[in-house]
Amino acid sequence: MNTPDILQVKAYLQDLQESICLALENEEPEARFMEDLWQHNCGGGGRTRVLTGGKTFEQGGVNFSHVFGRNLPPSATAHRPELAGRTFQAVGVSLVIHPLNPYIPTSHANVRFFLAEKEDEAPVWWFGGGFDLTPYYPFEEDAVFWHTIARNACLPFGEDVYPRFKRWCDEYFFLKHRNETRGVGGLFFDDLNAWGFDRCFEFLRSVGDHYIKAYIPIVQKRKDAPYGEREREFQLYRRGRYVEFNLVYDRGTLFGLQSGGRTESILMSLPPVAHWRYNWKPQEGSAEDNLYKNYLKPREWL
Repeated sequence: MNTPDILQVKAYLQDLQESICLALENEEPEARFMEDLWQHNCGGGGRTRVLTGGKTFEQGGVNFSHVFGRNLPPSATAHRPELAGRTFQAVGVSLVIHPLNPYIPTSHANVRFFLAEKEDEAPVWWFGGGFDLTPYYPFEEDAVFWHTIARNACLPFGEDVYPRFKRWCDEYFFLKHRNETRGVGGLFFDDLNAWGFDRCFEFLRSVGDHYIKAYIPIVQKRKDAPYGEREREFQLYRRGRYVEFNLVYDRGTLFGLQSGGRTESILMSLPPVAHWRYNWKPQEGSAEDNLYKNYLKPREWL
């Protein structure tokens, strides 16, 4: 079947939210996700789940949404002007996990489906998403492992898929005003429909299912590493970069706000605490300097 079936996608994404939340809770002795159901003003709604104050994760949000609208917002039609005037449905899972221990990287994943329709015209649809990793005190073996799992997610769909979507991730999660990447990257794709609905949906499921396979082993390896005030302060400083990217560049944040989405669910991606310091520079040869010199630029990890 190559006719787009948004209900099939929705069912998978709801199950994905559930499985990701369970896997993350397994790394916590006590903290659990709270659930918040909400309605979109034009139709549809979502299921936001947020975990706070954990021993492993200071804050994590895993959001499912399925929203409708009469017109796509400017963030969506800016690079697809032919879609202006179409009704739309958007369904997706988006998550950001901010760990407590500075040796565990922050991680982000997003998988989504858009359907834009107009009377007497064929529907326009596409898939998008990916996952990326933002370490504070990086380990090369973690970056290699993360990218190995990313490549595994892509391999059934062609040898060229991982290099293409890895490069797209490096280019998208780039803070132009800082001249640095947000982290060590991963996968990013958008406007995916060239393979037909069934194959594209299969790829979306592969990306969604591989996120936990990539992240949990890194969490387990690093969550008991000892750290002190210095590492915590650097983590909070670097979290500021995460805030800068999401509020200045991220198309998903813009789409959510411009389409009248629920602000609390959209901004759940922001860390609970972040710091900024004027003109701060790491000490030459320090562990913090290692992040800047060796990890905040595109690299071939495999």
